[in-house]
Amino acid sequence: MIHVQSFVCNPYQENTYLLFDETRECVIIDPGMYGADEQNEVLKFIAHEKLKPVMLLNTHCHIDHVLGNKLVYDTYGLYPQFHEGELPVISAVPAYAPQMGMHYDVSPLPETFLPETGIIRFGNSELELIFAPGHSPAHLCFYSKADNFLIGGDVLFRGSIGRTDLPGGNHGQLLKNIREKLFALPDDCIVYPGHGPETSIGFEKQHNPFF
Repeated sequence: MIHVQSFVCNPYQENTYLLFDETRECVIIDPGMYGADEQNEVLKFIAHEKLKPVMLLNTHCHIDHVLGNKLVYDTYGLYPQFHEGELPVISAVPAYAPQMGMHYDVSPLPETFLPETGIIRFGNSELELIFAPGHSPAHLCFYSKADNFLIGGDVLFRGSIGRTDLPGGNHGQLLKNIREKLFALPDDCIVYPGHGPETSIGFEKQHNPFF
C-alpha cells in the first residue's frame, strides 16, 4: 500500500508529495520547498520515517513545482524525471525567477525522460503515467490503480482546473484531457492536486463548474 504525505510549500502554496510503501522506498513528486524551514521539514520527515528516496518526479516544470529539485539532487543524488516537452518550461525558470523576487537553485536536467504512457515502479508499488497537457505543454499525472489515487499536478483542482494563460497552455486541450483521461478513472479515485485540498473524480464530475 502506498502512503501519501503532503507538504504545503513556497509562496504559491504548492503541494509537495512523498509516496512510500512498506519497503520504505520513497518517490518525491514536485518538490516545491522554498527556504530552510520547508527544506528541513521534508528532509526530517524522510529521515524520521527511515525512507529511502529512489525517484524524483515532476508533473510539470513551473517554478513552484521545481524549487526543491536541486536540494533533492544534492541530498539524494536523484535527477528529476519529467516529459521532454517540459524542457522549455524548466529552461525558462532562471530568467523569470528574479522578476518574481524568488531565489532559484537551478535544477539539474533529467538523465532519462518520462514517456506519455507507461508504468513507474518503486518498492512493491507502481504508478501509471497519464499524459494531460493543457496547463503546461507536456504535463503528466501519476495514477495508482491499486490504491485508487491520482497525483494530478495542476490539471484538476477541487472545484477548478489549472490556469491556461501561461506559455504552452491550452484551455480546450486541458478540458479534453480531463474529460477523456481523468474522468475515465473511478468516481471514488482520490485526486491529490498541486494546490489546495484533495478531491475525488466523482465530486468533480458533479460539482466542477468547468464541466
